[in-house]
Amino acid sequence: MKRTVAASLAILAGLSVAHGDDAPLPPEFDRIKTIVVVYSENRSFAHLLPDHPGAFGIADAAKDTIVQRDRDGSVLASLPPVWAEGSNPPAADPAYPDAMPNAPFDIAAPPYDLPSDILTVTPVHRFYQNRMQINGGRNDMFVAWTDVGSLVMGHYSSEGTWLQKLAAEFTLADRFFMGAYGGSNLNHFWLVCACSPHWQDAPERDRSVLDEAGNLKLAPDSPGSALAGPPRFVSDGSYSPDGHVVNTVQPAYQPSAVPPPLGGDQRLADPGYHPLPPQTGETIGSLLSARGIDWAWYAEGWDVALADRGAIYNTRGAVNFQPHHQPFNYYAAYAPGTLAREQHLKDMKQFWIAAEAGALPAVVFVKPDGTSNQHPGESTMAAGDLMIGTIVSTLRRSPQWDQMAVIVTHDENGGFWDPVAPPAGDDWGPGSRIPTVIASPFVRKGFVDHTAYDTTSILQFIAKRFDLPMLPGIRTGLGDLRNAFAFGD
Repeated sequence: MKRTVAASLAILAGLSVAHGDDAPLPPEFDRIKTIVVVYSENRSFAHLLPDHPGAFGIADAAKDTIVQRDRDGSVLASLPPVWAEGSNPPAADPAYPDAMPNAPFDIAAPPYDLPSDILTVTPVHRFYQNRMQINGGRNDMFVAWTDVGSLVMGHYSSEGTWLQKLAAEFTLADRFFMGAYGGSNLNHFWLVCACSPHWQDAPERDRSVLDEAGNLKLAPDSPGSALAGPPRFVSDGSYSPDGHVVNTVQPAYQPSAVPPPLGGDQRLADPGYHPLPPQTGETIGSLLSARGIDWAWYAEGWDVALADRGAIYNTRGAVNFQPHHQPFNYYAAYAPGTLAREQHLKDMKQFWIAAEAGALPAVVFVKPDGTSNQHPGESTMAAGDLMIGTIVSTLRRSPQWDQMAVIVTHDENGGFWDPVAPPAGDDWGPGSRIPTVIASPFVRKGFVDHTAYDTTSILQFIAKRFDLPMLPGIRTGLGDLRNAFAFGD
């Protein structure tokens, strides 16, 4: 679809070109009996799909969103080096170029020369940094507030990837944004509750310290320029000053990075380490259950992590289980020993079996582990792409495929730059644009959907399809995914 000048300007201004419809979905959507959400990790849209035909790509971006600025607002003469982790004073990582032109670049091409099957370091991807990088929609401070210099401006060619093939065959949403600013943990909450949990008694040491503008307060010894080193802050905590979760916290139930209490219930996390107290609010799971609609969260490595704590955050093992990617495990309704936990929180090996047998529940969430979820520093881009392709290929062989809709998306941008301004939202987001494909026998084929969506659009779609109440945090001003579908075409 050829984009008009007005539409392009609206995208760059963060305005919504096409809005969601508050009305119920048309009756033909009842033909969808199974909705599957595949939740990958930490890649921005421009990072994975820089030049997809018909989509808003790097070539469409205004110069002001491409040229990166220093922390004082001046244009950077070049992109800084990738900083060696933990170096003090900051030192360039010799595995990467010392400097790059102030522009996006192909990671697999010289001078980076890092193909998609090679691990890179992972950029900072936290709440306040993402908001500061977006810089009011200008997207010109990704380098200023990262800890990996030039890497945040890198992208891969999409040619031949599973994501590109699916985007070409089905519907690509090129204005789909992460639900919340920042990292994985908060965005997983937004996927299931459209909320940012609050803990009134969160320890002071775990709260962020902000400046007068509401941004992270710089430490006195923070480098003055991005060319001199990554920024340092007084406190970049897991909670906002008023106790809302903004960055990674651990669940009070196992599997958790917090060990069980000595001599206590080994299914729990030691409260002395201050895990997030069990949450009691509504989730998409509780709403589905109240309607008698079956659902499941399938997590790769779930059974292994419950049996062996050595699998938790094991970046060198066959299983790298990440507890902060398991949002339902934070809720009292799914506490160890409950029937709801047994019914709905399952290992991904059960997903493969159910998909092949045509026995998946009505709503499915699929969560690969750290070896294959595409998270930089742990999973390569290629490994995550292969997992996406394997999941969708398996679903297409399923007896349920003829009545299925699959949403392949990412939890957040992983700190990587994207030129498109998020639409107007609230204090929590939306954050940066992320790659999202909707695959189904019922979607428009080879279509680029320019409707503005975010992660809560998935919840809106599920709620409307199954006649559920809307969770309060759902941004109903954004699309509900209906524009991706064309029944009978």
